[in-house]
Amino acid sequence: MSLLFASAFIRHPRMLGSVVPSSRFLIRRLLAPVDWARANVVVEYGPGIGNITQEILQRLPPEGHLVAIETNDRFVRHLRRRFPDSRLSIFHGSAADICKVLVGYGHAHADYIISGIPFSTMPADVRRSILRSTRDALAPDGSFLVYQFSSRVLDDLERTFGPVTRRFEPLNVLPAHLFFCGVS
Repeated sequence: MSLLFASAFIRHPRMLGSVVPSSRFLIRRLLAPVDWARANVVVEYGPGIGNITQEILQRLPPEGHLVAIETNDRFVRHLRRRFPDSRLSIFHGSAADICKVLVGYGHAHADYIISGIPFSTMPADVRRSILRSTRDALAPDGSFLVYQFSSRVLDDLERTFGPVTRRFEPLNVLPAHLFFCGVS
C-alpha cells in the first residue's frame, strides 16, 4: 500500500502533499472531536489508500454512511478492493461536487466532512469553491475537520466558516496543522 501511495506522490505531488500516509497520531487527533453517536453521514475528501477511512469505518455506527471522494483512479480501485463495507460509498470525482454527491446517495447534509486534500497547492478559485460547497453540505450542527502541512488555508477557512479551532500534530511526516470548523 505504501508503494501505491509513494508512486502516486511521485506522479502527482501537488495532489497528495506528502510522500507517506498519515500517522496514527495524526489520525487520532483529527478524529477526536467526532461524536460518533451522531455521525450518521461522514464524508472524507482524498482518502488516498484508506488509513483514515479504516479508522472512520471502525468507529462509524452500523447505520452510518461514509462517502469517500477521491480523484485518483488508482486509489479508487484500491479502496474498492480494500473495503468491502456496505457503509462505504466511493465517489470518483471532485470534492467541489459534494452537494450533488450527497443528494445522489440520498442525503441532504453531512454530519462531518474530513479532509486532507492539499488546499495550499490548488488554485485559489478551486479552493474557495470546495470550501463553499463544503459549508453548504454540512448539517446545521456539522463540522469540517481538516489537516494540512501548511497553515495557509486558515484565512479561507475563517472567511468561510467563522472561528476555527487549531491544533498541531508533530508526530507525523510532515508535522500537520489541524483545523476544526463549525457552521455559523
